[in-house]
Amino acid sequence: MKATIRKFIKDESGATAIEYGLIAALVSVAAIIALKAMGTSLDTMFTSVSNELNQASSGAGGG
Repeated sequence: MKATIRKFIKDESGATAIEYGLIAALVSVAAIIALKAMGTSLDTMFTSVSNELNQASSGAGGG
């Protein structure tokens, strides 16, 4: 019985799996934050381009 308990205490395979899980979670959170920031930047850029195109097309057609 004592040998089984010692073997269980020395077994680190579960700890390794937990560490990999934590690393994967941190990478996922970082990716989500980066994509949100990039999405906001892209939205701003496309809105600006759209406004410029609308102004150019309304100015050219007016005569």
